[in-house]
Amino acid sequence: MTKMNLTRRVMITATAAVLSLGGHAALAADQKVESIHFLIPGGAGGGWDGTARGTGEALTNSGLVGTASYENMSGGGGGKAIGFLIENAESNHGTLMVNSTPIVIRSLTGVFPHNFRDLTLVAGTIGDYAAFVVGKDSPINSMSDLIDAYKADPRGTAVGGGSVPGGMDHLVAAMAFEAAGEDPTAVKYIPYDAGGKAMAALLSGEIAALSTGFSEAIDLANAGEVKIIGVTSDERVASYQDAPTLKEQGIDTSFVNWRGFFGAPGLPAEQAAAYQEVLAAMYETPEWAEVRDRNGWVDIHNSGDDFLTFLEEQEKVIGDLMKKLGFL
Repeated sequence: MTKMNLTRRVMITATAAVLSLGGHAALAADQKVESIHFLIPGGAGGGWDGTARGTGEALTNSGLVGTASYENMSGGGGGKAIGFLIENAESNHGTLMVNSTPIVIRSLTGVFPHNFRDLTLVAGTIGDYAAFVVGKDSPINSMSDLIDAYKADPRGTAVGGGSVPGGMDHLVAAMAFEAAGEDPTAVKYIPYDAGGKAMAALLSGEIAALSTGFSEAIDLANAGEVKIIGVTSDERVASYQDAPTLKEQGIDTSFVNWRGFFGAPGLPAEQAAAYQEVLAAMYETPEWAEVRDRNGWVDIHNSGDDFLTFLEEQEKVIGDLMKKLGFL
């Protein structure tokens, strides 16, 4: 064992010993946390799942966190997990729930009765662009092809997504079709529980195209299983330069979905601060850079009160947009 590895092991062991007494220790200016349990409101293979597991991977591989565990809890468009966290708050102080833009959308539409104000806001951590994806053998090779197919057979050209009707994947599809000059409320949208099931529907030919997170599509695109025909970034994403933007195809719209972490209501301030500090420290590690770049994410860090301000501003923007599109 090298001297550097031995030193690192001693540092982590010492930190774990302190945390076993119920406290948090700062070592070498990095906040260490003994363990985090990640609650994932959707199934395996979706954006929430990838974000939680990728974050846990970076935190544990970098030594910032001792261990990470994961729990998928699908249902109610994410509402089941939120309700569970609220109803079992005291026993979930070691849990961080991943969520994203849908927590704003689904509270606006009444899919569930809670909103982000009912939870402890820890931090927003990343942004993930949306993408339109088709199967590798599809005759559709561009957004223009998709729009033309829709014009020729509106009911037979379904777009799927891993969110409920009126949810984020649906909203992104509506935004794109509206920007292309079509009626956004007329698009046939088929919802699936999480991105993995939606991707399976695409590969089976059940839907013509998939509206999904860009990071969810990269691995299958790299493997040659799907074609990414459009991404909602302003410029092509460095991690997958083959994906054209909607804007360069004449569809003037863009969108980025934030993802971040929430604690149970009543989470002690000291513990919330420890989570915020360890997530902030994560950005400086090569382990995080590897996970982020592999998934095509961008860093969007909003912590504590800044996270609240960000969410309240997004709530207003999305609410106005959904009213315009007829979803509210």
